[in-house]
Amino acid sequence: MDILIPKLNDLIDILLIAVLIYQSLNIVKRSGGYQILFGIILIFVVYTIAVALDLRMVTAAIGSVRNYWIIALIVLFQPEIRALLARVNISRELSLSIRKRESNSIYMPLIDAISSMSFRKTGALIVIENKRRLSDYIQGGEMLDATLSLRLILTIFNPRSALHDGAVIIRGDRVMAAKVVLPLSKKPDFVKRFGTRHLAGIGITEVSDAIAIIVSEQNSQISVARHGAIQVNVAYEELLQIITDATT
Repeated sequence: MDILIPKLNDLIDILLIAVLIYQSLNIVKRSGGYQILFGIILIFVVYTIAVALDLRMVTAAIGSVRNYWIIALIVLFQPEIRALLARVNISRELSLSIRKRESNSIYMPLIDAISSMSFRKTGALIVIENKRRLSDYIQGGEMLDATLSLRLILTIFNPRSALHDGAVIIRGDRVMAAKVVLPLSKKPDFVKRFGTRHLAGIGITEVSDAIAIIVSEQNSQISVARHGAIQVNVAYEELLQIITDATT
């Protein structure tokens, strides 16, 4: 009868086998590259514990496929491996595409300035002129006609600067004016959702083909207004693409 009474190591043996089977099923059901690493670590940890504690059932189960573990892992995690490689390839192609666009863009100083202001939660309103001239608005602001640069944009929108209120208008690679007053959108949906800076950004795109970039000082989000509409929480890569498409 003593044979039928499990010992402590037998109970641990059975428990680990159950955990191993359960986790293996979960890994098969899920997707994501991190599951591959988790599966490898799990197998080796369990095998090491089994050998140390002389858990014969676990040792035999894992040992029986020890010589084929590489093939087994590839087969078991084939969907995850394929998805992971696809993501790596897509990320690489996207990175190369972004770098290529960056090297050809005159607006990279502007993009860098917007990124910096977003990080610091510095409010900003920047208008990029397109085919329709904004001369009337430019003349109503503080005329600059200076070369577009990272330092200039950051200086203008520094809260201590006398120019930080209002909008900046950019024509090509020139900062034409700062402290520009823009018409506010009066659409009820926008009035309920946004403050003056966003409404001004939308407003100028309702009366021209310009694009307006707004940096929120409340939540640091970057928004882009075009054709009387606004897109919020725009990512860095997307912002560069929007500017490139709108100015070519």
